[in-house]
Formats: sequence, C-alpha cells, structure tokens
Amino acid sequence: MSKRILVIDDEESLRDLACTCLEDLGGWETISAQSGYEGLLQAQDDVLDVILLDVSMPDMDGFQFYEQIKANPKTHQIPIILLTAKVLPDDYKRFAQLEIVGIINKPFNPLLICEQIAQMLGWSE
Repeated sequence: MSKRILVIDDEESLRDLACTCLEDLGGWETISAQSGYEGLLQAQDDVLDVILLDVSMPDMDGFQFYEQIKANPKTHQIPIILLTAKVLPDDYKRFAQLEIVGIINKPFNPLLICEQIAQMLGWSE
C-alpha cells in the first residue's frame, strides 16, 4: 500500500521537487500545501503517513503549525519531519523538545530524500 505524504513548503520549486522525488523514486502519493494554514486543512481531510514540514514560512511557521497539529486529537499522531535550511543553535534546543521523527536539511539531495524518510520512519525499502 502506498504511503501518503503531505509536503508543506512556501517555495513552489522546492515543494514540486520534493513531491516529484517522493512520487517517482519512492512510489508514494504526495499532497502539497504552500502554507501552514493550507497544510492544517489538508491534514484534517486526508489520512497521512507523514508530514514533511518547512520550518521558515510566512504567516504560520513550522513551530506554529506543529503546535496546532499536535493539539488536534484528529491529527496529533501524524509523524512530522522538519525540512529546514537555516538551523540556528537555539533551533536545535527547540527541535529536541518537539516530538519529531527527524530533520532533513535544505537543499536536500533529491536522490536520497526517500531513503532518509524511510529510515526515519522505519519503512522497509
């Protein structure tokens, strides 16, 4: 059965690249959202196996999205992998306090992203 992944990133080209890699190389189904708000709506409506979440976004950043998704009984169990370009020392402290599966740094390697996600979630290849 195919995995369903929600990719939330405000950068369209990066979001499209991630979705293409996950579909073509991983054989997974992707849903994309360009903002945290859009992502919250998608997470409500769809059964998801994981959320790939950009940390730096306008309006609602990854941390605000995380708080809302975890506060909702319908979505709190969905695993989250952060997708981030700028990781500051303080961010690592914040990340350590979150229930996240892992972090993928941007720019990510398109050939390795499926393997990274599968390893983090214990999905066998």
